[in-house]
Amino acid sequence: MNLQRHLLLRIVIVALACLAASSTYVLYRSDRHARQITQETARSLSQQLELQLLRRNAGFGEAERFPDFSLWKQTGGQPGFCLRFVSTEKATIYSLCNGSKLSGQNIPEGFKTFYRHIFNPDFKVTRSIALNDRVYGYLTVTPNTESNIARAWDDIVSLGGLSALTVLAVCILVSLTIRRALRPAGIIVDGLDRIGQGDLVYRLPSFDLLEWQHTATAINRLTASQQQLLSERQKLAVKLMKLQEEERRALARELHDEFGQCLAAINAVTASITQTAETQCPALVEESRQIGRISQHMMDHVRGLLGRLRPVELDELGLVPSLNRLVADWNTLSGERQVRFRLEVTGDASTLTDALSVTLFRIAQECMTNIVKHAAATNASVTLVIGGASVRLTVKDDGNACTLPFSDGPGIGLLGIRERVDALRGRLTLAIAEPRGLIVTTMLPVHAEVEVQI
Repeated sequence: MNLQRHLLLRIVIVALACLAASSTYVLYRSDRHARQITQETARSLSQQLELQLLRRNAGFGEAERFPDFSLWKQTGGQPGFCLRFVSTEKATIYSLCNGSKLSGQNIPEGFKTFYRHIFNPDFKVTRSIALNDRVYGYLTVTPNTESNIARAWDDIVSLGGLSALTVLAVCILVSLTIRRALRPAGIIVDGLDRIGQGDLVYRLPSFDLLEWQHTATAINRLTASQQQLLSERQKLAVKLMKLQEEERRALARELHDEFGQCLAAINAVTASITQTAETQCPALVEESRQIGRISQHMMDHVRGLLGRLRPVELDELGLVPSLNRLVADWNTLSGERQVRFRLEVTGDASTLTDALSVTLFRIAQECMTNIVKHAAATNASVTLVIGGASVRLTVKDDGNACTLPFSDGPGIGLLGIRERVDALRGRLTLAIAEPRGLIVTTMLPVHAEVEVQI
């Protein structure tokens, strides 16, 4: 439940509680009013009857007309009452009811039962009619119970209608106020989503309310700190990548210039020994040829290491020839695993920077190595698409991968790929192919190299 609905629910609950308390008070006042009117009516009628007795005893009235209630009816006496006078002189009973116009609404039976149980509206007021210490009769005033219940129901309906309008108006005003006050919350949530997706350049705007302004300031400060840390991390990653490539280049140069030359010299000496042994010592021919085979194997192995450390094509011809050579080498070396690689290139790779070309080559190299070692695949494709402001490299296989992620594995191949991609502000995504296999997609911006002083 959001804050707006929560507050409105609280307001409605409080309003209902206030309505219940107000209704109880209104019903209490209605009952007190009915009893007060009954008492007042009984007092007024008793005074009229005592006045009639006084006039009759003084010879100004007719004895047979006592008790006379015509004056009470003519003066518009309180409606909804029944009068009962029990005379002590003639042992007679006089009764009179003044009708009341009841409410036209249908009063619920439950309300009637509740009102009768709580307030006991079936009460009556009895007063004695006396003059000169002589009691002439007893006057009983009984209110109309239905009339009292109807008046109480009308009061409750009026109060309920007024309360409903008040609560509705308050809810509307509070809703509009809360919606306006919470509008920055939506902006902050959207901003946090953008920041969570990597848009650290985004900053939250300034807000009118002080609390939201402090929140936005704190988030912007945290985002700026994260942006600075990420920038420093990217610079460090690029610097490490460049240092790594320089080390590989230097190692490849040393292997080629020193180790390679030594192996070439050993091959030459071995060939000379073989020729001499064929004429002077045939017993050494086989050993000399064995030395030649061993040195040739070492030279082939060194040549493969040179290709992995720093392909000659990458420096001399560019990215696409290096990828072609890499695919050809893996198709030759896969042996019994029979993994067949296929390369597709779209776009002009000559527009890519050196750092971007090296990164794409290393990612393709790592993915192909993982496929040969772990995927148990039979076919794999390497697709390079260069166009616009980004370049996309996709490596797909039909191996045994069927679930994600792979972050729990012991290897560091994907971690190294992710670090290279993050260093160039790119995006790496992993997906499962149909029916199985892994799809590694790398998106790199063409002009995203971070300048680093080495």
